[in-house]
Amino acid sequence: MSRERLYIFDTTLRDGAQTAGIEFSLEDKIAIAGLLEELGVDYIEGGYPGANPVDTAFFETRRTGEAVFTAFGMTRRAGRSAANDPGVMGLVNSAADAACFVAKASDYQVELALGATTAEHLEGIADTVRSAVAAGKETLIDLEHFFDGFKANPAYALDCVRTALEAGARWVVLCDTNGGTMPSEVREIVGKVLAVAPGDRLGIHPHDDTGQAVANALAAIEAGVRQVQGTLNGLGERCGNANLVTLIPTLVLKPYYAERFVTGIAPEKLEQLTSISRAFDDRLNRAPARQAPYVGASAFATKAGIHASALLKDFSTYEHVTPESVGNERAIMVSQQAGRSNLLTALARHGIVLEKDDPRLENLLATVKEREACGYSYDGADASFAVLAHRVLGTLPSFFQVEHYRAMVERRHNALGEEVSVTEAVVKIRVEGELLMSVAEGNGPVNALDLALRKDLGIYSARIEDLELVDFKVRILDGGTGAVTRVLVESRDGGGERWVTIGVSPNIIDASFEALYESITYKLLKTEACADSAVDGHANRPALASG
Repeated sequence: MSRERLYIFDTTLRDGAQTAGIEFSLEDKIAIAGLLEELGVDYIEGGYPGANPVDTAFFETRRTGEAVFTAFGMTRRAGRSAANDPGVMGLVNSAADAACFVAKASDYQVELALGATTAEHLEGIADTVRSAVAAGKETLIDLEHFFDGFKANPAYALDCVRTALEAGARWVVLCDTNGGTMPSEVREIVGKVLAVAPGDRLGIHPHDDTGQAVANALAAIEAGVRQVQGTLNGLGERCGNANLVTLIPTLVLKPYYAERFVTGIAPEKLEQLTSISRAFDDRLNRAPARQAPYVGASAFATKAGIHASALLKDFSTYEHVTPESVGNERAIMVSQQAGRSNLLTALARHGIVLEKDDPRLENLLATVKEREACGYSYDGADASFAVLAHRVLGTLPSFFQVEHYRAMVERRHNALGEEVSVTEAVVKIRVEGELLMSVAEGNGPVNALDLALRKDLGIYSARIEDLELVDFKVRILDGGTGAVTRVLVESRDGGGERWVTIGVSPNIIDASFEALYESITYKLLKTEACADSAVDGHANRPALASG
């Protein structure tokens, strides 16, 4: 059976830029365009030239190699020609290969937002498309409010489709602007649009306000459209767009779609999907969603012992695709529910291989369950599990010992009479018998302790230069003033690896310090194989830390 071509249109740099709290710099846009090229999408919509300095600069030169470099803008205003509309000409004169113009497919929106008649707007669509096509641009019309507009006035919505195609548009994109259309409605309405337009000229642009953007995209594809729009990690205003990081592997890996359609993204390119998704989050300085489909750290994580045992026999029992196919990895978690299968798999992940009948395995399992009963949770802190395993097995080098630490928060008036808070931390450690003391000021006690602890590790300092703390979470396990506190610290290094460590104590500073200590210890464990020499012995827990 011959497969039909599906085209992937990415609008991360345009629609994704509408996300609250997101501001792309020119450097961000260039870097993200590189990630999208690496993935292999067909179209990259880079923004609105002329709307702001960043977008204008981005379109001064062509920024893509293989993907169609696309600019976004509005159809001409009522009462003027496209040739005399600065917005239209900004796209036409840019370095873009294609121009995507937004138009209103809802008669209500034409009157409300544009103050025009539907006849005027239809003429504006035609004039804009003809001008862009004459300038050599591949032209798209993104019909805003299409599905709501169709429900209210199907004749006008279909007139928008006909007008754009007759004027020479390559694609007419049906946009579910408020994200409220159901998959069954998408399928039904697209079926009616196909009566006036071929599917290979139609696209779908779903928003995720009901959590169904990917489902709506698939429904439209099944109904007949052949272009789909979305963003990396589902970025976008309000609840976001269709998440291409979820949609693309579904189209490429799931037999129902893979047997019927072909995209420009080869299966081997999907092996970069997880790293691209996480690199994008790093660029935005936000933590990746752990439970994101396909690419999340928990996407292939199994906690219960009986599940892990089944996984070791047949991975398809609990995995719908292999993690390697999308560049992810299997994670058999360690917790109170863990059995030997979990433990052996988790140890192997850290390069520790034991036989099933090794007596140390039972000791480690008992230790994990005992500590989790006290508040630790290793299914979300795999790096701390690695440190604990080495400690219990007697294979943890004694990198450094903490002799003393102190954190002080003082509120006082500065020289200008302003009330300020000052945080200072002092840490004393011993490395190979040498006592080292570091002092640091920080933005709060945890930051100050982190800076002081990493300030001078003697012979190990060079090995933690690229280490940084990127997230910090606190949970109170029991109510009241005597509650036990659990702290999770997420760290990363220059290689892009992230890891989580845990600390538990009635004292929040003590719990935080324990998590910081284990993060550094884990980093040193990672680099131990590359170190010129290793230090023998067993690591001590940091002074004053709980446990």
